[in-house]
This record gives sequence, structure tokens and C-alpha cells, in this order.
Amino acid sequence: MTGRLLVLNAGSSSLKFALYDKSVGMQRVASGSLSQIGSAPSFRLQIGNDAAAPCPSPDGPIDLRAASTLVFDELKARGLLQAITAVGHRIVHGGAEFVAPARLDAATLTRLRALVPLAPLHQPHNLDIVDLAAARLPNAAQVGCFDTAFHAARPRLDMLYALPRELTDDGLIAYGFHGLSYAHIASRLRELDGERAGGRSIVAHLGSGASLCAMERGRSVATTMGFSALEGLVMATRCGAIDPGIVLHLLEARGMDVAVISDLLYNRSGLLGISGLSGDMQVLLESDAPAATEAIDLFVYRTGRAIGSLVSALGGLDTLVFTAGIGENAPAIRQRIGGVASWLGVDIDAAANRRGEGVISSPASAVTVRVISTDEQQAIAEGMISIRI
Repeated sequence: MTGRLLVLNAGSSSLKFALYDKSVGMQRVASGSLSQIGSAPSFRLQIGNDAAAPCPSPDGPIDLRAASTLVFDELKARGLLQAITAVGHRIVHGGAEFVAPARLDAATLTRLRALVPLAPLHQPHNLDIVDLAAARLPNAAQVGCFDTAFHAARPRLDMLYALPRELTDDGLIAYGFHGLSYAHIASRLRELDGERAGGRSIVAHLGSGASLCAMERGRSVATTMGFSALEGLVMATRCGAIDPGIVLHLLEARGMDVAVISDLLYNRSGLLGISGLSGDMQVLLESDAPAATEAIDLFVYRTGRAIGSLVSALGGLDTLVFTAGIGENAPAIRQRIGGVASWLGVDIDAAANRRGEGVISSPASAVTVRVISTDEQQAIAEGMISIRI
């Protein structure tokens, strides 16, 4: 294979990218991100294994179009847009139809836009960047890799809600998300542990969006997110699992309309809502405010309770993995979650945990506890290869 693959991962507040050379074993040529694009943009670019290269950052908030222009212009100025044969994109929701990487033609994009209401924070940005990339690189194939796909083969019972069958048949099922992250972690577990791939494992993807995935030898068995990315754990600004009766109450007794409730559940709840301070875990850890402490306590409690549920689905636990922003960078949260899971035989080595070592469980632990960096861009690149671009 020859040529290069460009991977774009567009979110509500960031644009991550990576460039791979197919002719030299999928070597990563460059990578970087433009973060906080809606507030205080910060541009980072690393070429090969060199130190981060200086890049111009905008003085104030920009939109996704301006962010993509800045990234493309910088890559072009450095001669990095040559010979790109395909552009890979993270698409959060693939629905029931898209369970493997797919070329993104006009008909496919229309079907994916119909899923926007199921992932309103992410899907619009995921799809907008496809159009922007196609305009900038018209001769390159556009390929979508789906966060829901990793969970598509898990047991049917984990997908079902107790709703009338006609609604289930119409797609009202639990899809699960963060699949590209979980696919990368499963690949790393196979590298570290052979075909066993961690055996019965739970991967904790803890970031601004947070979920858990139970895996058996690297395959999804159960996961905490469901029909939408609202379900499951407490998140930065999302509520996680709540009684659906609360939504009915907000509609009927409080007179809130759908738009207001959607904003409440997606943008004003979670750690931000409980603390009244911030959805950023690091800010909360540094705060002495009682409400910040309670937000952290609820995050740990709900995560621990969900781990117990997934252990039931697995029939035991061999490996616990922490990944994503909080999972990789907040040893205090790892220590506390390990404590909540001590009944499973989890015992974290406090010193190894503070140092952020790859294995943070003690020799006495019945469960291997790992910290593994996630890499969705790598998972997308590997998915692109699978369809022979």
C-alpha cells in the first residue's frame, strides 16, 4: 500500500488529527489537536517523534470551519497534505446499520444525519468535518468509523429495553458508545496479554464523557451507555442514568419544553450540575467546596456500583483498565474507585498509582489493574485499512 491516511476526530470543542504513512507500516507522520475552539483555542502539532512544533493559535473563539481551515493550512504549509488517499472520521453514532467502517458518500451521510437527535453533542460536528475535508481534499476517499460498532455484536439482552417490541424493532435499543476507544484498549490488551486479552475485563473510559465496558477476551459483553450518550455514569455535564419519571415530571409539572430539558440533561447536569462549580474533575479535586466533594463522591459511587453490575455480566473480574482524561490523569480517582472495588480483590499500589505506571495493582491484588492511554485516531486508521482504501 502507498499513500497517506489523514484521521480527523471532530468534537464539540476540539479537532484532533493524525497522519499515517501506509507505505511504511502505518507509521504516524504527524498528530495534534486544536482544543477549546469555542473559548480559548490552543493548537498543538507534533511531527514524527520530534517535540511539539510551534503553531499559531487564534486569539479568540472560532467555529469548526475556521478550526479545520487552520489545521489544513498548517499541514499544507509543512508539506503534509501530499499523497493523502483517504480521510478517516470518528462518527459517534452508526445506529443499527453501520457496524463496520464505511465509505461516506452522499446517501450514507443522509442516513447518518438522521441519527443526529441520538447524539446531538457529537454527530453534527462529526458529519460537518466530513464535508469540510471533502472540499479540501476532493480526490481522497472519506471513511467513517463508528463508536457504536464495537458493541454491535454483544449479547442481545444487553441491548434490549423493556419497551413494546415494535419500538425495539424500530431501533430503540442500547447501542453503547466510546467504541473506538474500547477497540484500541482491546488491541493493547492483546499485545500485553496475548489472545487472553485481559480475560474478563472492565475498561473504565473516564473523561468528560464517561462509560464502562465489560469485555471477554477483548470483545464487548456489556456497557453502561445505551440508546444515547446520556445513560450510565455521571459525566462532566451529562446526567448519566436517571429515572425517566424525572423527564415526565419536568415536562408535565414544571412545564419545561423538550429543548430546555435536552440542554439541562446534556449541558447543565453531571459534575457541573452537582458541584455548581465545574465539570472539570481536576478543578473539583482542587476545590474545598462541599458541593465539589459531593460531586466527586457521587462520580466514584456510581462508577463503583456500575462495576459491580458489569462483574455480574462477566461472572467475575480478571482485569480493570483506566483510560481517557480522568482515567489516565487522576490518580486520586483511580485510588478511590479501586477502594470501592476492593470487595472484588482489587488492591491498588498507591506509589505505582501516583507515578501513573502501566500496572498499578499490588502483588496481592486478585485483579490486574492497568492504566492504558487511549488512541481513537489509531483505531480509526486501523479501521480504514480493513476496508482496503
